[in-house]
Amino acid sequence: MSAQIRLRLLPSARCLFDEPIQVKVAGLRSKQLVTLRARSTDERGVLFNSSASYRADGRGEIDLNRDPSLSGNYVGVDPMGLLRSLKADDLHKYFYKNKALEPFMVNFSVHEEEGRMLAEATNERLLMGDGVRRVPVKEGNVQGVLFTPPGEGPFPAVLDLCTFMSEKRASLLANKGFVVLALPVFIHKPNLERMNLDDFEEALQFLQSQPKVSSKGVGVISRSKGGDIALSLAAFVPGVEAVVWINGCSANIGIPLYYKEREILSPLMFNFGKVVPTESGANIIKYAVNNPLAEENKGSVVPIEQADGHFLFVASEDDLNWDSKGYLDDMVGRLKHHGKKNFENITYPAAGHLLEPPYGPHCPSALHGMLRFPVVWGGEPRAHAAAELHLWQKIQDFLRTHLSNNAAQTTSKL
Repeated sequence: MSAQIRLRLLPSARCLFDEPIQVKVAGLRSKQLVTLRARSTDERGVLFNSSASYRADGRGEIDLNRDPSLSGNYVGVDPMGLLRSLKADDLHKYFYKNKALEPFMVNFSVHEEEGRMLAEATNERLLMGDGVRRVPVKEGNVQGVLFTPPGEGPFPAVLDLCTFMSEKRASLLANKGFVVLALPVFIHKPNLERMNLDDFEEALQFLQSQPKVSSKGVGVISRSKGGDIALSLAAFVPGVEAVVWINGCSANIGIPLYYKEREILSPLMFNFGKVVPTESGANIIKYAVNNPLAEENKGSVVPIEQADGHFLFVASEDDLNWDSKGYLDDMVGRLKHHGKKNFENITYPAAGHLLEPPYGPHCPSALHGMLRFPVVWGGEPRAHAAAELHLWQKIQDFLRTHLSNNAAQTTSKL
């Protein structure tokens, strides 16, 4: 490596996962063409890489906030493009970064056209800021992880319903001043015979019993299968003040839902004859879900019109896993028909199914956790990344608006 060439990550090489960094290179020759690379290994040991070519300015400097990539995994000005473009050599790989105690480590490097490394720097992207407490929970039917912000509170409480266990979104929300319980919809292999809403109600009660939680009701954030559970909690269980529904279904998917030992919603099933294969080997399953509005499926539709809380409906129009936009339109139409105004809705035209906190690698396709074959999630990478950034702030604003008791709250920092 050349001593006079410097690769800097600003304002610091250490930051929170959802914070941007500025990548700058100095000490190059005037107008020198180089390749910038990023690499990271996920929690399953899979290596992800990205690269883009840049030309230095007359002073031998490159600034990703200003300068366009000329070729590589993306083209044009894209300050965080190396992060969102990280991908594995094999197809259909999701970047697993779900454990909050372990930072997302990314190595950035700059290379000559011939490949020789000129400089490198490592970005440590933490999921937990200073003072956030992480406590595993196994109490009754509640098995999850509780994140609590620093300070005395009281803080708004949020139940994070992830389809399978992930601490990422919950820990990042705790940095923003929320007490968050990350709770998987499926802990082990799904029981296809029944699902009990009582178990999720127990999780809400556990959250409300925490000493730093405000007296206001609880919020629920969800995506995919977690979406219909969140809707059901709002419709049947008191105390749910705010629901964030992201790319889910308006009906109860796949498994009969019980509450107080009674079946309250029948399952909306799939027709796998309508799965669309693609050349990549992944399948589009969007069209395989039966129509919830058909007469024979109306017993699966969640009666959100009887909910008292507020909804934020979020749908990606390029979601190839569900017809999320269609389900959103149905729910908005029903609430309006009942004279309800307790909702907001956002659609993202070119985003895909996996809307997550910003600055993670975009995943266009991956192995489906329940179906056990690769599926296409959808999304144009740059538009998907922009949607994640916009939505992340919107989620925080929505939850604060409907859960805040106007008490002083602490936001965690590094």
